Amino acid sequence: MGTPVLCIFTVNRPKPPWKAVAGKLPIPVSILIEGEEESGGASLPPFLKSNAKELTADIGLICDTTMWDPKTPAIVTMLRGRCGEEIVIHAADRDLHSGFYGSAAANPNHVLARILADLHDADGCVTIPGFYEGVPDLPETLRAQWETLHFDPAAFLGAVGLAVPAGERGRSALEMVWSRPTAEINGMGGGYQGAGFKTVIPAVASAKVSFRLVFDQDPHAIRAAFRDFVRARVPADCRVEFIARGAGRAIRFPIDAPAFAKARDALTAEWGRPAVFIGCGGSIPVTDELKQALGMDVVLAGFALEDDRIHSPNEKYELESFRRGVRSWARILDALA
Repeated sequence: MGTPVLCIFTVNRPKPPWKAVAGKLPIPVSILIEGEEESGGASLPPFLKSNAKELTADIGLICDTTMWDPKTPAIVTMLRGRCGEEIVIHAADRDLHSGFYGSAAANPNHVLARILADLHDADGCVTIPGFYEGVPDLPETLRAQWETLHFDPAAFLGAVGLAVPAGERGRSALEMVWSRPTAEINGMGGGYQGAGFKTVIPAVASAKVSFRLVFDQDPHAIRAAFRDFVRARVPADCRVEFIARGAGRAIRFPIDAPAFAKARDALTAEWGRPAVFIGCGGSIPVTDELKQALGMDVVLAGFALEDDRIHSPNEKYELESFRRGVRSWARILDALA
């Protein structure tokens, strides 16, 4: 027999839950879970209004945001709003043979392409009348703060295989994704799209268009203006159908409020690097619902990373973000107490 070998393995045991150590949480906490964000969240507003007395609290806490980089925690203080529209152009009562009807019959694909092309001018600005109402220039104090982040647009675009910033000419990439509104075509189709080739003039063509909104833009005014813009470009023999796909206002929170300073200090203590205040190009409609229905500001401190492939195939979430995110929120609850 060989010499016995003693193997010692060190296991990082999880810390006991806060309540097991202290007996109770440092502050009262209510947890609200809803699963309709990506489909418009139609059930949440009436629920908040009918349960406002029970749900109202001093502050809302949401973790559906990102780090600035893998080592630097961040609190998001501004989110863009959103307005989604699906437009459907109808022409003939059936698909037509392009040899028998070509040029003589209205082609919804042509109509739709012209409308979508008209949405932007040569400088990348949205051409819908009144679109920029409620959009001020970026405050210089905010611009100066963002400049200290040393954002690299080449690396930002290079990570997804691109190189040249599109959008509004004369605007920085960071300004465009955080503080400027957008009009994006998210999907479009019409006619035969299967394998092979089929020479048809389609009876119907459609597109899904979304607007990311900033500052004081009104999503309902944007929807109405977009519909007027489309109607003005639909020719005779065609009709347009609109399908609303959700809406929400942009939102900003006052970073000088005590809760934000305490949350920033707690994040700094956990990560060992000063937490930063940042903007976010995405939309989290529940933040505006909490503000409007319950009068609550929201601290948005999340731990997703730039390479998590959000809304893409192989989306991921780092284990380190999960572990330290849990610890970060424990620190924030303690700081808020």
